[in-house]
Amino acid sequence: MIKIVMPMKRRRGMSVEEFREYYENHHRLIGEKYLSGYASKYLRRFTNPTPDREGNLTDPEFDVFLEIWYPDMETMQSCSEKLSEPEANKEIYTDEEKLFDTNTKNMRSYILDEFESDI
Repeated sequence: MIKIVMPMKRRRGMSVEEFREYYENHHRLIGEKYLSGYASKYLRRFTNPTPDREGNLTDPEFDVFLEIWYPDMETMQSCSEKLSEPEANKEIYTDEEKLFDTNTKNMRSYILDEFESDI
């Protein structure tokens, strides 16, 4: 299993509610369109403000952690090729500009190695 995690920040000026509503009702559908047949899971883990040491609520550094699970590296590479096709690439990136802070420091991805403890 190959797991990719992408922490992402919402576009400046967009409220948390607007961000989540747009993501779940529009951008998610674009993701499903292109990930279908490749990914085994497509998860969005939205963050919530948490209290700092003084008890003040602070916005998290990222608004969502996107997870995409692939059965193997070959399938992930095939999906990456599909996402790089001009039509897919244009649709995805055009919509991302409406939703995310596309500054490169806020658009990262990581392939995870996962270890689980029996507790």
